[in-house]
Amino acid sequence: MSKISIKTAIPGPQAKAIIEQDHQYLSTSRYQMYPFVLASGQGCYVEDVDGNVFMDLHAGIAVTSTGHNHPDVNAAVAKQSARYLHNCGNVFYNDMQGHYAKRLSEVTQINNSDKNRVFFCNTGAEAWDGALKLARFATGRPNFICFYNGFHGRTLGGISANSSKVIQRHKFGPLLPGMHFSYFPRNYPCPSNPPYPTTTEGCLEYLEEVLFKKVVSPDEVAAIALEPIQGEGGYIVPPKAFIQGLRKICDKYGILMIADEVQSGMGRTGKLFAMEHFDVKPDIVTTAKGIASGMPIAAIVASESVMNWPTGAHGSTYGGNPVAIAAAEKTLDLLEGSLMDNAAEIGAYFIDKLKALQVKHGAAIGDVRGLGLMIGVEFAKLENGRVMPDADLRDAVIQKAFEHGLLTLACGNSTLRFCPPLTISKDEIDSVIDIMEQVFSALIS
Repeated sequence: MSKISIKTAIPGPQAKAIIEQDHQYLSTSRYQMYPFVLASGQGCYVEDVDGNVFMDLHAGIAVTSTGHNHPDVNAAVAKQSARYLHNCGNVFYNDMQGHYAKRLSEVTQINNSDKNRVFFCNTGAEAWDGALKLARFATGRPNFICFYNGFHGRTLGGISANSSKVIQRHKFGPLLPGMHFSYFPRNYPCPSNPPYPTTTEGCLEYLEEVLFKKVVSPDEVAAIALEPIQGEGGYIVPPKAFIQGLRKICDKYGILMIADEVQSGMGRTGKLFAMEHFDVKPDIVTTAKGIASGMPIAAIVASESVMNWPTGAHGSTYGGNPVAIAAAEKTLDLLEGSLMDNAAEIGAYFIDKLKALQVKHGAAIGDVRGLGLMIGVEFAKLENGRVMPDADLRDAVIQKAFEHGLLTLACGNSTLRFCPPLTISKDEIDSVIDIMEQVFSALIS
């Protein structure tokens, strides 16, 4: 499985049968962009149930960081599975959790901390909820500042802090109280001339001059909580000065900073955590997705002075599952060994190639942005003299790319995201660029 190979009509006969069964019995809340049914995977390639081979450029939404079926990860999982599958690490001791917690606490950069502590759970949304609880407990304050276009999961705590799509909140209220929203800057303001701040200065000023003076007193704010790079909101990379400005505001008012690194963390941007690009240390970090190459595990990391809640204040039956811990340990080995460096090098190469396509195909490709292998391509159109998002073109690109054997994903208003396994090579990127050139040429006049 080392190259794209489409042998049948898509979907093929076996895929159609499985899709029909899914539609009959699974929740109607599920959303699929195209009719792909996974049968097996290797590295950056996946095979469907009808024998068609695709290149995976979304890695299960930035989860399979070391690629599909990495032999070292599989071996670690098999070895631990033969020993024992479960021991509730929240109540009992086992010989897996402590060692990995030590490693993770030492590599996570936390503000004003000589020693960090870790809480293990199962998903990014669960980590987010735990971080909110921890911040309220540590500060005695009830409120949070989140950001428009942000995404923090699908739990009640997650959707209370989300503002990327209204469907995620519609008819689920009342939501958690105390969530207030501010603006996140972007270098490519689309739509053009928006009636809200998009610059670093404007966004920081809105927070202090509007929210803190008219909506919520800063001495009642537990945390300013953000994705260092907005994921579902459009792979938006903020200016360094913005993140540093937020740190100054937090320090000024005694507010904690929560960095939701669920999608941007674990080597995806070329550093272990995206916050490292901004030379800013948060007070609490949440991580999941790529932490264990596909096994379900998440973590909250904070300083010992912040994570000092009493016994029984928080818990998780499956958090820190020993098989998932084994996968996470080996994933960290691989990230530190070469994959973070590969993400930085190949990501820069990929962005350069995409920007060359942007120049060739004009204003329809409004922006190419990203860090490492967290890359967004935003599509735009001119409407009544204004630059506006072009979701129709983005969706057509995703479908056409699928027909050519590429698995991609949408995010934001009109952004195509690339978050492939961190094992991807330059030759594979060249193949992607060749296909995207065909796709753009067919769809962009």
